[in-house]
Amino acid sequence: MFAYVCLGTNDLERAVKFYDAALAPLGFNRCNTGEESNWEGWAGWGIYEEGGAKELALWVCTPFDAKTATPGNGTMIALRANTWAAVQNFYAAANENGGTSEGAPGLRPQYASDFYAAYVRDPDGNKIAVVCRGSAHPE
Repeated sequence: MFAYVCLGTNDLERAVKFYDAALAPLGFNRCNTGEESNWEGWAGWGIYEEGGAKELALWVCTPFDAKTATPGNGTMIALRANTWAAVQNFYAAANENGGTSEGAPGLRPQYASDFYAAYVRDPDGNKIAVVCRGSAHPE
């Protein structure tokens, strides 16, 4: 369904540090935009190939209108993890690199018996969830 998701940032360097650390446990690497010149002020993680013809990525950028980036009330992006350990490692890395907790790793039986998730806010206040499904018990 999605080609990409983009979040605004007021400090790209700080956002890159946060997302490099927080997304590494999930296996997401920085997108390589190669020699394309129109990516100044942007950084992305996930898939970006063939000049964007193949893309499934999370991007951060400074807003085009040059106004302050702000998080949306009720807006949240959920990323998939393959293991409970990946959720835990994401959460730890996020909090060690400028993020703040919105919910420690744990089962959320109110959603489903196997819904293991953690929630953080990035340094700009954007809410990110990481979810592992498929087991109601640790690996």
